[in-house]
Amino acid sequence: MLEIDSLIAFFTASILLALIPGPDNIYVLTQSIMQGKKAAFMIILGLCTGLLFHTLMVVIGVSVIFQTSLFAFTILKIIGAIYLLYLAWQLFISSKSELKFNKNILVDYKKLYLKGIFMNITNPKVFIFFLAFFPQFTDEKIGNINLQILILGLLFIFSTILIFGLIAIFSSNLSKFFTNSILAQKILNRLTSFIFLALAIKLLITKQ
Repeated sequence: MLEIDSLIAFFTASILLALIPGPDNIYVLTQSIMQGKKAAFMIILGLCTGLLFHTLMVVIGVSVIFQTSLFAFTILKIIGAIYLLYLAWQLFISSKSELKFNKNILVDYKKLYLKGIFMNITNPKVFIFFLAFFPQFTDEKIGNINLQILILGLLFIFSTILIFGLIAIFSSNLSKFFTNSILAQKILNRLTSFIFLALAIKLLITKQ
């Protein structure tokens, strides 16, 4: 079973990631403001269904990687580290996000749920990120890697529901905060960029 320290570190990183203004949480924010909290929660459920799909894909992918050659493991490790470094750099240099509101007043909850799923599962960056992020918090010595990743995936989904749900509930206040506070966004982006940097370094020194 995963150690409590690893779970706390993973959950903290997941919370920070969910807080960073990006396409998903900004879309949840705008839907909550323009179409109501129920619409936002349908989007959240859709996104998290997509996250579950990516988690299962990572479970399959990682199990294959651990059973293949050292060369394949090394190549994937390098690609994952480069991607994490890229994310770290993008966050470090990023400026204030601009919110663009959708004026559509028709609410089709089923369509919003399916759209959330589609937005997530059609984004290959989510799978690549999961593949680079999740293994950092696993330990082959303490048990089944696939089970550990599944647990982390469920914890990541919980953190997403928690933060995105709070965004939906407190949408009006969060809207003003994120649109008016450049400093708050910059601090959050810089902090998370250093987390990505540390994870990239850790991934590079990880052995098969």
